[in-house]
Amino acid sequence: MTTDTSQLARITRAFAATSLPILAAAPLVHAQSSDAETRSQTLEEVVVTARQREERLQDVPIAATAFGRRDIESAGIERPGDFLALTPNVSLAEAQNVGSSFLTIRGITQVRNGESPVAVVVDDVLQVSPNQFNQDLFDIERIEVLKGPQGALYGRNAIGGAINIVTRAPATQLEGFAKLGAGNGELKKAQVGVSGPLSERIRYRFAASYLDRDGYIENVFRNDKVDFLEDTSARLRVVADLTERATADFRASLSRTDGGALNYVFQPLYGINDASDTSIPIDANNRSRNERGIDQLAMKLDFEVPVGVLTLTSSWDRVEEYADGDQFPYSRAISATSPFGPNFGDGTQTQYLDVEAFSQEIRLTSPSEKRLRWIVGAYYLATDRYISTTTGLDLGQGILRVERAPHPMTSSNPTVTFLADDNDNTAWAIFGQVNYDLTPQWELGLALRYDKDEREQTNRSLPSFDPNAGEVRDAKFDELQPRISLTWKPSEDFTAYGSYSKGFRSGGFNQSGVGAAAALVGLEGVSDLFAPETSKTFEIGAKSQLAGDTVRIAGSVFRTVTENAHYFSFVGALGAQVLTNIDEVQLEGFELEAQAIVTDDLTVYFAYGYTDSEIERHSLIPTDRGNKAPYVPRYTANAGFEYRAPLGSYVRGFLRADYERRGDQYWEPSNLTPRRTIDFVNARLGIEAVSGRWSATLWGRNLNDEEYNSEWVLGGFAHPGTPRTYGIDVRVNFGQ
Repeated sequence: MTTDTSQLARITRAFAATSLPILAAAPLVHAQSSDAETRSQTLEEVVVTARQREERLQDVPIAATAFGRRDIESAGIERPGDFLALTPNVSLAEAQNVGSSFLTIRGITQVRNGESPVAVVVDDVLQVSPNQFNQDLFDIERIEVLKGPQGALYGRNAIGGAINIVTRAPATQLEGFAKLGAGNGELKKAQVGVSGPLSERIRYRFAASYLDRDGYIENVFRNDKVDFLEDTSARLRVVADLTERATADFRASLSRTDGGALNYVFQPLYGINDASDTSIPIDANNRSRNERGIDQLAMKLDFEVPVGVLTLTSSWDRVEEYADGDQFPYSRAISATSPFGPNFGDGTQTQYLDVEAFSQEIRLTSPSEKRLRWIVGAYYLATDRYISTTTGLDLGQGILRVERAPHPMTSSNPTVTFLADDNDNTAWAIFGQVNYDLTPQWELGLALRYDKDEREQTNRSLPSFDPNAGEVRDAKFDELQPRISLTWKPSEDFTAYGSYSKGFRSGGFNQSGVGAAAALVGLEGVSDLFAPETSKTFEIGAKSQLAGDTVRIAGSVFRTVTENAHYFSFVGALGAQVLTNIDEVQLEGFELEAQAIVTDDLTVYFAYGYTDSEIERHSLIPTDRGNKAPYVPRYTANAGFEYRAPLGSYVRGFLRADYERRGDQYWEPSNLTPRRTIDFVNARLGIEAVSGRWSATLWGRNLNDEEYNSEWVLGGFAHPGTPRTYGIDVRVNFGQ
């Protein structure tokens, strides 16, 4: 990739050749679509809050994929991975433990123990930890995936985009639902919800979800499943009209998860050549554990004032997660009989995380119908984060839990390494945005946000494990994040835009002393402090509605320059997890999405995203220059259809099929570990009442039983992906 714009120009021309003729054909298609205009069905119109006020998705000058309630139910979206698989230029690797999910969006990637590449907002409340993201989704109204830096609108860590999740609001009349399901892997699940008025001014909504499975991936030594999971989640939302001009929105939620973790295999021969190899089975002698608890309380107050709406949002979050399992090389051997020598390798590892955070935002929003629209506000976040990571000797007597104190050498599972630290972090920001209609067809958007992170870390290890025990370190990171956009809207059915935006992901501490410890085992260049990451993106795009809103097409082209990209390395001999920086990465690509109602019974869709990544500079490994960035699929593609037809006066049948392809990628910057292209086929077949009162659905995921590694970690550690799953769901609604 060159530093000039020739590559971007080539991609833009390719995009234009495939999409702009379709977009430009809107008048012709509209003129010839009398049959389409007589159809009773139209595509679901999704109203989004991408720019922190309600707007049609069609009108927003941001590359966004949105899922309304009908889309969510039709696609069977129950976890973040479900909707991300339907979003172009986005992929998710699920491995290690339930709180660790490695999201890649337009080439910018999630890394362990680091900040997210996207801001995740639930009911206008920003999640404070990436370990909160991978939860069950139930009773959801809308999901929005915004691509490109959104820092000016959403703040730090929105370097790759933002995800808005909106739960269903409390109803004014009594309504509810119940859903039961079962599937292979001894899967059992249930969801319930009820909503209605408590009084003339107060409404509530309660929903809960339960899932239990034995798992799908076998440990050949123990003859049991390693990916077992039990999850219980619940949410209560209460909305009160305090006065005619003031509203309070209270939300309380909890999630409790118990499952398997750290289910890696070691690929000493295959890892340096092919990270696609799946022939090595899990062979560990210990049954791993993963426990996660999430609690949140949030309150949003809206006041109508003479100049607009004043919003005060407060939240308290607690995330606690523990994981343990076998350590390198993940075999059935115990430490005393390791093939690498007595008491070397074949040990155990643990990690404990405890996060407590309080956040507060104040925002003043002008009326939406004015020619000049603006938002100003401020944000504050205080976080207390403790993390410990250990390795231990595996004496064949199981794994002892380690949180804040190691186990002595006389125990049944002696602690060999113990790294622990307390992190007292404070972040604050001020922000504003202005949107002005230059003419009825042209809009200028300007946004600016200043974020500052102040971090203090105290080493909570012990002198016997770490000579730096008791050390206190501090660091500060700050950034201005601008966004500018110009939007052309010649009609209600067509929007074109261009934008420039900047994103910022905060830097931070690796565990104290890990740099020196890594050097002792041959991994040079690891630092106790990793630098903040920034990205700058230029983007152009267009959105079109055709044939009486029975066809929608959207596309965008982007060019991003990322500095100090975060990259994760695992030091197996230490059980240490460290973050390093790749000095500069260039990312160029495009997205194209299309959806159409072919007949009243048949809807089809297509989505394609392409990302060309190239490492321009990598100080730690200069020979990586010119390589592809890690974790970035060259392309993602989705295609599918949904067919619904009457089976009588009161019942109809439906069939939905989805095909997903993820292009080839590398797991690390030296490009020694390719993963081939992988394909997935998902389907749903069922019947439902025309009234919407009930439905019964047979579903299947990865029906082609694709064998793949969901993740591969530098050093030769592979995590197998989930094989074919299938089951049945039955749902009953009332009062809706």
